[in-house]
Amino acid sequence: MATNPLELYRFAVEHTESAAGFYNRNVLAPSDAGPVIVRIPIHNADDMDLRVWPEHQVLTAIAPYVSAAPRVLHVSKSPAYQIHSYVEGKLLDDVAPKPERVPGFVPSDVVALFRQLTNVPRERLPTLPLDWPRDEDTAEFARKLSDLTASVYATFHHDFASVFSAIGIPDDPLAPVLASWSSLTRRPFRLVHADVHRKNMILSKEGTVFLDWELALWGDPLYELAVHFHKMRYQPADYDAVLQGWLRAIPPECTRGWENDLAIYLAHERVKSAIVDTIRYTQLIASGTLSGDEKSHLVTKLVDKLTVAGSTWGWKDTQHSHITPHAVEAAIHSWSGTPRRR
Repeated sequence: MATNPLELYRFAVEHTESAAGFYNRNVLAPSDAGPVIVRIPIHNADDMDLRVWPEHQVLTAIAPYVSAAPRVLHVSKSPAYQIHSYVEGKLLDDVAPKPERVPGFVPSDVVALFRQLTNVPRERLPTLPLDWPRDEDTAEFARKLSDLTASVYATFHHDFASVFSAIGIPDDPLAPVLASWSSLTRRPFRLVHADVHRKNMILSKEGTVFLDWELALWGDPLYELAVHFHKMRYQPADYDAVLQGWLRAIPPECTRGWENDLAIYLAHERVKSAIVDTIRYTQLIASGTLSGDEKSHLVTKLVDKLTVAGSTWGWKDTQHSHITPHAVEAAIHSWSGTPRRR
């Protein structure tokens, strides 16, 4: 990369056009060798997901094993940014937004990724936190997930109590999930991307390339499948293609007990999404930076997430069982907290 990395960083800082997630801004920047992606952390982003490793260390470690991921070209600690290789193509979310069917090659590419992740040796990955669950302790791994969700709920409960109550999020939203963790089957841990969804998948000439490895974990490979299914909202045929392909491709010791445990992990992801996205969407809408259509889109998405989580909370035949966009919008607009601006 002939262009000075700091010059690319300065270019990215000065250009407001970017693809932003909740933790990083991604700016397409020109270099002497062609376009690259400058990835800049969002200052003071609320941590609502497990993040145990620096993303660039994960990408460097998986390079010999995972073919469909960007390459790290440069890393800077101060100022904090990374430069990644640019992948030419289209976001899957632009080609086939939820809940449309995906192109026919996508399910097999997803399965191929998940298979490759099972081949990444533990010793090639960064050091884990000292309190990380031991291999095969799926129940303790699951508690790591729900402990963070519980922490997010507790942290924001005071400011969002009126919104939570108005839209039906119960006082103990994780109770149904916590009761199920102890029944999880033991499975060996493998590398987990933990965020494979339509906005993190580029359809290139070579196939599907998978972006955003900042949430990668060492954990239960079935959790990977559950997060993917929760976030993709596949049509039945695509869901079956991924599930059956996964069962054929993944080592059997990593799939045992899936029939019971997939539903348990999905219940957690639905509850987590309802909590986290209530907070995020309320802040975004209250920030005053969205158009009317963008606000309506977020409200509609939140209604869907709440309805799905409601099945875990036993909403059937309650006042919230048919929650409406009007009710959600009213709850959000009544919020009197301080919005976070991005």
